[in-house]
Parts: sequence; structure tokens; C-alpha cells
Amino acid sequence: ALLNFYPRCHTVLRDYGIEGPFREPVREIIAGTRTETVHRENGVTFHLDARKVMFSAGNLNERMRMGNLGRGEYVVDMFAGIGYFSLPMAVHSRPRKVLAIELNPNAYHYLCLNIKKNGVERIVEPVLGDCAKVTPEGVADRVVMGMVQVTDRYLLKGIGALRSGGVLHYHQTVPSLMYPKRAVCDIEEAARALGRRSEILGCIRVKKYSPGVVHSVVDARIK
Repeated sequence: ALLNFYPRCHTVLRDYGIEGPFREPVREIIAGTRTETVHRENGVTFHLDARKVMFSAGNLNERMRMGNLGRGEYVVDMFAGIGYFSLPMAVHSRPRKVLAIELNPNAYHYLCLNIKKNGVERIVEPVLGDCAKVTPEGVADRVVMGMVQVTDRYLLKGIGALRSGGVLHYHQTVPSLMYPKRAVCDIEEAARALGRRSEILGCIRVKKYSPGVVHSVVDARIK
């Protein structure tokens, strides 16, 4: 029925959610065979395999917002995925450099492909590795932490990557009744642990994550 309703589509997948250390989708083909596709939005092209990597339509506004930031800057994109935030920045804002770190080999494959397809090889440098081990220190004007649920475990690394005065974009899932206080406290405590100061620039509700839980982003300047 879905294929009849959407004649340009070739495959239908049943989605069972996300699991594992690589946060990979669990999806079953129930019609069709081909799961590689191309998604285009806001002048950016994303190649992906819908069975192997995540893509959230609900993050569109945040991807577009990132496309307006970072001009001339050194950006570190932790948990870069297939280039969700690195690519809009590189295509529209033209940072001096974006270091895009990704642990999942499947996502890294499409990250490299998307860098090439969008013609931003001179801007985006992909790195296959664990953010806890390969995130550089004290080099970035801006750090994007586009993971949720476990992001707080990497906050010391994210803040440590920033020069004085750099900006952090911290994604996290937060109970609705504790938004944005809990995420703000995460940043303030991590900054203090490193002997640094934080100035909260803004808080955004990206989307509803689950009943009573929101996906939030907190922007903070780290001094």
C-alpha cells in the first residue's frame, strides 16, 4: 500500500528502534530490496543506507541552524555520523576546517562519500575513531556534540577541545520537567571540573524524544 501511495519509493522498512554501541537502526525489509538512498535538503546531499545508519527528519531545523554557523572557524564535530551537521556548515558557512569524528564504520563510509559528493573535501576532514580518544585539545572555535543520552560522558573532551571563548553545542535528552536545567548543569559542572567558566547562550528544544523527554541543545561559550 505504501509503495502504491508513493510511486517513487522502491522499498519499505519496518523500524524497531536503535541499539548497540554504534547506535545502529534495527530495520526489516517488508517490501522491495534496495536500501541505499539519497536525501537532499537545504542544498546538501546525504547518501545513506537506511538499514545501516540513522537519519532523523526531526533534526532538520537544527541542521539548518548549523548551516549558518562556523564561518572561518576551526570546528570539531564529535559524533559526526554521515555528516548531519558537518555538511551544512561546510556547504553554507565555509569554516576554515571541520574535523568530523565518527566511530561507526558504516556511518564513516557515508561520511566520506558525502564529503566528496558535496565538494567539501578541502574543508571537512573525516576521522574514524572514538571521540574519547581522538578529540584534539585546545584547537576549536566551535564544538558540536550531536549525540544524545550518553553525551555527558564526553563533555570534558568536548570542552577541552575548545580555545578560550569557543562555543559548545551540547545535545542531550532531558526530562521535560527538567528542561533546560539538567543539560545546563551538565555543562557548568564539566567546565568547573576543568577550571573553566561557561556562559549559557541559549537552549533549544529540537524535538520530542519520548513521552516526557525532549531532545535539547544548549549553546555555551567556554572561557
